[in-house]
Amino acid sequence: MIERAARPMFERLGLDPAGNVDLLLTNVLLPDNFITGAGADAARLLGCDPELVLDVHNSGCASFPYMLKLARSMVVSGEARRVLVANVQNTAGQVYAQPELSGKNSALTAGDGCGVAYVTADGPSPVLGVRVRSTPAFAEDMALVTGSGRRYWEAGAGEVEIAFTEERQAEIIERGNRLVPELVRELCDKIGVRVEDIGLLVTNQPNRIFLMKWRNTLGLSPDRHFDTFDRYGNLYAAGVPVTLATAAAEGRLRDGDLVVLAGFAHAGDFAAAAAVRWHS
Repeated sequence: MIERAARPMFERLGLDPAGNVDLLLTNVLLPDNFITGAGADAARLLGCDPELVLDVHNSGCASFPYMLKLARSMVVSGEARRVLVANVQNTAGQVYAQPELSGKNSALTAGDGCGVAYVTADGPSPVLGVRVRSTPAFAEDMALVTGSGRRYWEAGAGEVEIAFTEERQAEIIERGNRLVPELVRELCDKIGVRVEDIGLLVTNQPNRIFLMKWRNTLGLSPDRHFDTFDRYGNLYAAGVPVTLATAAAEGRLRDGDLVVLAGFAHAGDFAAAAAVRWHS
């Protein structure tokens, strides 16, 4: 999926991936190789040989703005001049297609997809700032579980699924409702702009209720909070780059627009927001 998304992008840029990627950052929800991660295989398929390959696995649905922060930091430090960022959601057809899980709400809304971005040291950075929040205490509220109670790596019956701590369901939903607007406001304060200045907000898209609550809390009209949920479903971490690319392709972005990319991950243990000054 990374190769299929990245190769057309490089073709549009008139570049060959070989020799033009110093750093490869990936976030893949279900890596085909859980030992090495997805980065090495993606680099091999693209024919590039980056000096650094980082599989950023802990940041989930907030990984795209977080990886923009990592990419910008590496470019500013001089450690890399050309960075390929890739997000993959691939559990819809591999996990939620399992017979025991296919009828669940999470299976009905999940969609697979991949979004990529290319960050270089050429010219001024369009990334105005990034705000990140990590709350490790919430990490235990989401886990891989099986119907039989076995660990995902143990032999036995029972399909593996992603589940939240049942007794904290209401608390987790409240966190999700609160985190994205809070991070967006903190980011706007950090870079000295108002929420009202946002031309387009792009977030992860767990469901329609979260999307509605986030924009209502921030006072943004639906046309300023673009999503692709009805087309592609919940794309998890890939939702932000895929939706951003769709907005650009449909002419929803104008030169100089303030674009904010935001999301929360897992049960709320991680959240991030990035502000970008859009230039066509």
